Amino acid sequence: MRTAVVRVNVDPTGVLTSAQLADGLTTLLALADKAGAEVVQTTAAAMRAARREVELLIVGSDADTVKQIGLDMCAKAFSANPVVGVVTYISRGTDDDAHGVLSGFGLTGEIRRSPADDGFDVVYVTLRQADLDRVPESRIHTALEASLNCEVHILTY
Repeated sequence: MRTAVVRVNVDPTGVLTSAQLADGLTTLLALADKAGAEVVQTTAAAMRAARREVELLIVGSDADTVKQIGLDMCAKAFSANPVVGVVTYISRGTDDDAHGVLSGFGLTGEIRRSPADDGFDVVYVTLRQADLDRVPESRIHTALEASLNCEVHILTY
C-alpha cells in the first residue's frame, strides 16, 4: 500500500493564535495516532499566517480518500476551515509505487523485475501501445525511474 503526504493549510485566514495552533497540533497528533497516520513535525505557529500548513502521512492509494481523511482530522483539531493542498506519495521503489505512477497517468500495466549483473533491479513495464499514443513514453519513463530509483524498460503490446 502506498503512503500519501497530505498537505493541509490549517489556518488559511490566519486568525488562530499561537496557543490555538499549539493546542490544535496536540489534538492532531492524537487523532493521527488513533487513525494510524503520522504528522510530520512542524511549528505551524512560526509560519506566515497564510501558510500554516501541516503534512500528514496517510496510508492509501486513492488521493481523494486521503485528502478527505486529512481534511477531517485537521477540521476537528483546529476548529477552523482547513484547505487541502498538494498530495504526493512517498516512494519506496516497490511495485505498488510503479502501479501508482501508472495510475497517475490513467494507465495500467504489468510490472516485472529482474536482477541486473550489478546487483540492482531492472524493472520492465508492459503497456498497451494505444496508451503510449496518448501519454508520451518519456514522461512515463522519467516518472517511473524517479519513483523506483532503478533502470526501467517500457515494453508494448
